Amino acid sequence: MDINILKKRAKTLLPSLRIGKFGLTENVHIEVAKLLKKRDLVKIKVLNNCPVEDIDEMIEKIVLKSKSILVSRVGNVFTIYKKTSFSKKETFK
Repeated sequence: MDINILKKRAKTLLPSLRIGKFGLTENVHIEVAKLLKKRDLVKIKVLNNCPVEDIDEMIEKIVLKSKSILVSRVGNVFTIYKKTSFSKKETFK
């Protein structure tokens, strides 16, 4: 799928996962996997109280572990995409 179409879809999404004071734990990876099974595009927000120093490194870990693609990052909010086997075929104009 075209990255520009994914960015357009990501703009209207609200964050479906928030990473907080416990940082990047195994439970976060499990939740990301669950969300990617339900939908192909997931927006994640890193809260200010997250103990992670380098957000880029954390995003890279999430993308590698979930085998997804980074669509966009704006500040502490990023969106990832993973093609699902049963996702609806959508037509964009």
